[in-house]
Amino acid sequence: MADQATFVADAEPYMASLFSTAMRLSGNRADAEDLVQETYLRAYRSYGTFTEGTNLRAWLFRILTNANINRHRSRSRRPQESELDESDDFSLFHRMRDRGELGRSAEDELMDHFSEAEVVNAVEALPEQYRMAVLLADVEGFSYKEIAEILDVPIGTVMSRLHRGRKRLERELYEFAVSRGLADEQG
Repeated sequence: MADQATFVADAEPYMASLFSTAMRLSGNRADAEDLVQETYLRAYRSYGTFTEGTNLRAWLFRILTNANINRHRSRSRRPQESELDESDDFSLFHRMRDRGELGRSAEDELMDHFSEAEVVNAVEALPEQYRMAVLLADVEGFSYKEIAEILDVPIGTVMSRLHRGRKRLERELYEFAVSRGLADEQG
């Protein structure tokens, strides 16, 4: 059992990555802040049940995932809301790249032709189950086993969702590249 007195020191280092994932899940800053706040509230209340020595980061992401699922369920009964002020998640990346602090790869060169919004929209267009798997693996860097624990599904399901999600992303971005004349259309 973990000591609730150490919760802030133990859990605070994960706030930025939880917020980043919450932004990608929710699509707007206010909802992302609410998701992270709900995650930390639930985690604090249940911290006494957390087993020290296990993966705190995965545990927090599991709580975030559950909070997001609950949010979707409750919102499905309400009219759609939208945020007017969208944040720019990749601005730090672009500033570093523009100053030459990051190396240029073939992917970097190709990504110059895609706007951030187009990539974010492609990810957001994925069905929820694929989007969660792709975000947890490719953005947050969780292992298949950790993702399986977070999503409460078998590892094989994680692998399948990742494969299908990545394929859909690839197809979506390829079609966009063809429409911009950046890639040849395959017959």
